[in-house]
Amino acid sequence: MTTRGRITAILGPTNTGKTHHAITRMLGHRTGVIGLPLRLLAREVYDRIVAARGPSVVALVTGEERIVPDRVQYWVATTEAMPEIGADFVAIDEIQLCADPERGHVFTDRLLHMRGLHETLFLGSDTMRPAIAALVPDVQFVRRERLSTLSWAGSKKLSRMPARSAIVGFSVDDVYAMAELIRRQKGGCAVVMGALSPRTRNAQVEMYQAGEVDYLVATDAIGMGLNLDIRHVAFSATHKFDGRRVRPLFPHEMGQIAGRAGRHTESGTFGVTGEAQIPDEGLIEALENHRFAPISRLMWRNRALEFGTMDRLVQSLEAAPGHEWLSRGREADDLAALKILRDLPEIRDRVQGGKDVRLLWDVCRVPDFRGISAMEHATLLARIFGFLQEGTIPAEWLDRAVKRIDRLHGDIDAISKRLAYIRTWTYVAQRTGWVQDEKHWRAETRAVEDRLSDALHAALTQRFVDRRTSVLLRRLKQKESLVAEVNDKGEVTVEGEFAGRLEGFRFRPDQTGSVDEAKMLNRASYEALRPEFHLRADRFYNAPDTEMDFTEQGGLMWGNQAVGKLVKGADALHPGVEAFVDEEAGTEIADKVRRRLQHFIDRKVAALFEPLLTMSRDETLTGLARGFAFRLVENVGVLPRDGVASEVKELDQDARAALRKHGVRFGQFTIFLPALLKPAPTRLRLVLWSLAEGLDEFPESPPPGLVTIPNIPGVPEGYYTLSGYRPAGERAIRIDMLERLADLLRGQDTRGGFEANPDMLSITGMTLEQFSGLMQGLGYSAEKAERPKVKAAEAAPVAPQPEGEASDAPLTEEESVLAAETRARWEAEQAEKRRAEAEANADAGETVEAAPEELETYYTFRWAPKPRGPRHPRGEVRRDGGAPRGRQPRDEAADGQPRDGRDGQRRPQGKPARGRDGDQAQGGRGDGQRHERKGKPGGPKSGGKPGGQGPKTFSSRPEKKADPDSPFAILAALKDRK
Repeated sequence: MTTRGRITAILGPTNTGKTHHAITRMLGHRTGVIGLPLRLLAREVYDRIVAARGPSVVALVTGEERIVPDRVQYWVATTEAMPEIGADFVAIDEIQLCADPERGHVFTDRLLHMRGLHETLFLGSDTMRPAIAALVPDVQFVRRERLSTLSWAGSKKLSRMPARSAIVGFSVDDVYAMAELIRRQKGGCAVVMGALSPRTRNAQVEMYQAGEVDYLVATDAIGMGLNLDIRHVAFSATHKFDGRRVRPLFPHEMGQIAGRAGRHTESGTFGVTGEAQIPDEGLIEALENHRFAPISRLMWRNRALEFGTMDRLVQSLEAAPGHEWLSRGREADDLAALKILRDLPEIRDRVQGGKDVRLLWDVCRVPDFRGISAMEHATLLARIFGFLQEGTIPAEWLDRAVKRIDRLHGDIDAISKRLAYIRTWTYVAQRTGWVQDEKHWRAETRAVEDRLSDALHAALTQRFVDRRTSVLLRRLKQKESLVAEVNDKGEVTVEGEFAGRLEGFRFRPDQTGSVDEAKMLNRASYEALRPEFHLRADRFYNAPDTEMDFTEQGGLMWGNQAVGKLVKGADALHPGVEAFVDEEAGTEIADKVRRRLQHFIDRKVAALFEPLLTMSRDETLTGLARGFAFRLVENVGVLPRDGVASEVKELDQDARAALRKHGVRFGQFTIFLPALLKPAPTRLRLVLWSLAEGLDEFPESPPPGLVTIPNIPGVPEGYYTLSGYRPAGERAIRIDMLERLADLLRGQDTRGGFEANPDMLSITGMTLEQFSGLMQGLGYSAEKAERPKVKAAEAAPVAPQPEGEASDAPLTEEESVLAAETRARWEAEQAEKRRAEAEANADAGETVEAAPEELETYYTFRWAPKPRGPRHPRGEVRRDGGAPRGRQPRDEAADGQPRDGRDGQRRPQGKPARGRDGDQAQGGRGDGQRHERKGKPGGPKSGGKPGGQGPKTFSSRPEKKADPDSPFAILAALKDRK
């Protein structure tokens, strides 16, 4: 061991600026070499020296990176890669790593043999003082004291960790788990591990140093030379796996890590978090005062190697030290790989002399970056050794290996593995003479590592940093006003970061984070949204009613945004409203929205139920008429007649006339206001009725324009009546069309039996088979029979199609009636013609060969009331859909003779049929009303609303999965088909 120049050991606690002092001293010499424990730190020191002297005189040499300009003056290297040259200055940082079980022998070798021509510096912990004094003669010791204090802060939860904290873990899984938790609770953190590339580590550190995140989660790699703005260090564990076993951290290791808290003259604190045990008081005091037991043993490995044979090389590597301070270290990876290769027959055959042994040893020193298994690593080394014996590693083989790694997709683990794999080829490319085009492969492997490093940084940031939350928290801490924007889609951005959606007057935060994160984000967003709530409330209050609508589930919409819902009020026609306004928006906004919604629904009810409301306010209605008007208002304009038969019977003609002035029609089955059977009043009537009945799920209104709809079991009592339909068998028929059918039935012999005529089928839009089911539902019997069918001589005429319409377009009500009348006249003419031809043939004595008879089906209908059963509650619809129980229909007396519609009076045969209340029927309608044409109130509509533009339906209730067997689902499907 030869001493050259002055040797100084600068020892002391961490954060004393020892590395900075070494850089300054080196730049004071013409040439120098500095060895650092991590390539991360080596890159940082290299950048600092380049900034001071320029890149042309500074070299960087690590296992995976080699930058050597032509006029090198200063060498920055990892301790293992330090060049053994005659430099004026030599410095070795973190010299206490001489005691490290794995790498200690390298640091001990540098301690014993690396010297500067003029000056040598050893930098590290004060625990190395006795060992250095014993092994290095004439050394001068300089103790550098910490400029700030380090104090114990106790145990803290991660959720209560102060800003600018570093949380230390000792496994990748622990680091990732803590980083994920901090992202959810604090907005994000930077991640620093020794396995990261310098480029990734620098990007993460820069993000932390710039204040984009306030937390750092790292392994014990931060304990070696990384100078960061850390105020608090928290240990998540006090044990680590050192490659062989799980052991407690040595006190000096904890001191090295904890000492990173504080910077220059700024004090710092340390503590524990998670499941880490609180250290005893003696250890805490030692950490605070930087007093630790001195290191008594240094790891050592023989540097005088013999390359005669593989066995002699192994023996020289395993030689025992000759000094009491030195001890053989743990078997290193290179020696383990050498032993595996020595036992392989193919390697023994190829190694013929000292040159081959030296080459094999160089190959064995390739680090096991992949960490798959010792045998896997040895297999790769054997392949490389075979190539090198024949010359160089083939470019094609190396290209395939690099291209397999050069993929940027995948998660953090996948990219990290590829980054570890490329380090192997980066190391290989740095070795002189191992590849043909060294410059190309060094640049290529470095480019792949840089791409993977950037991808890993992006993946780490995406997973462990919520930039949105970090920005908001930082602005709130700085007490700056936040700028919020809401686009036309309702997306809310705060300071350019997506925060959620504003739906009406409710803010829906982005739900990608945790509950704690959502609370914090809400607080920041509501602070910024307060002005937006006021502006939106003003726009809503002044918006026209045409921008608002109600849904069939009672929701209140502003455009396509739910802003409230209807609630049960004093009566059916006066519902209340509940506004959907966030509590944070304030009571003023909520009251304003509530008032506007109440105005809207009040005007909507007043417009759609104007005849009903006018009737309720008519003071000229007195006595029974006023009471009956109240019943109509109470049932929102539709009353089954069988529930109020006695009250109707008590109304005199004057009372009925007074009610008819308000549009009331007294039908045989239903008393109703025809104007309220339109789709819009029907839709609102069902909503109001559902509110009054307290239903959990509101039934939807039937599709507009249908004469009959399916009679589905299980729907709430009263639904069909309020929808404007009356159940009859398997179908329910619209009540206004039912009254028209009743007008036709009054002219039939219901006792002797009658057949359905085209008018009846046209009104209902049914086939004869379907019509029979409807009539049975109304209380008639249907006798089915067959008879010979009279063939037509030619095709029956059809009603002309309007120009421009498709031939399969559905007929309107008037068109279907016209077609039936035209067909009836044509059939009568054809029958008369055939009769005349038959008589003429008989007179001529002609014989006609009889053709096979073709039969047709027909039904004979007779009034067959069901036995009298228990009466239903007033105002409810009969479940069987039949005629009123306990009496005959008004078109037939007890003896089966037709009546004229007035109680107890027979209608003379041949007289025109009159309506229920004595009005002459016109065109099959009672109440003195004409046929209602297409597009007029009460008439059938073939296409629903004009242009198919109906009111949009949005539910203000939480969405539930529809039951496909629900009657409402069947009706909804029917509406969709329409």
